[in-house]
Amino acid sequence: MKHDTHLSMIRGFHLADWFTLGNAACGVAALFAVISHVQSQAVLPLLFACALIGAAFVFDVFDGRVARWRQQTSLLGRELDSLADVISFGVAPAIIAYGAGMDGLWDRLILIYFVACGVSRLARYNITAETLAQGGDKVRYFEGTPIPSSLLLVVVIAIAALNGAIGDALWFGMIQIGPGQFHPLVLVFAVSGSLMISRTLHIPKL
Repeated sequence: MKHDTHLSMIRGFHLADWFTLGNAACGVAALFAVISHVQSQAVLPLLFACALIGAAFVFDVFDGRVARWRQQTSLLGRELDSLADVISFGVAPAIIAYGAGMDGLWDRLILIYFVACGVSRLARYNITAETLAQGGDKVRYFEGTPIPSSLLLVVVIAIAALNGAIGDALWFGMIQIGPGQFHPLVLVFAVSGSLMISRTLHIPKL
């Protein structure tokens, strides 16, 4: 019976869903790459992690286009997309930032806030998608910035890594505040998270 259930679930996957799984796989691989960077202190694994988020973005773009091309959208696909995005554009960028040197106490709290904003953004989108579509089959705009916009943060970290500006050499340095360290560069994650949960910022969906 359990075997039949698994087969039924696999048969329920559309082509677009496999692109979504590719997105998730890139996000998880990026996490492993950051762990390798932390263990070895080599820059290449961190750059590889950043590149994997770029690959995840490509998969994310194509899963939507393939779904529309084949006219195969489903609740399963929507949930898969959200779960993959949490990994690739929420958790992975936060861990990449940590690996790049934003590892102080206050940095961690801001990175947790960023991930929480991303999760909240996706949950809100899922429950309001039908309303935002206004009776059509496509959402016309995003409330707040979409979570894949975190790719821009990863690009910033990649540029910093290429210029040797990670770890103790992180741009804008470090400030000791009470019991913990604070790296001002982490504020870009606070801004990104806040923009994701904005209710007043409407961005047209292409």
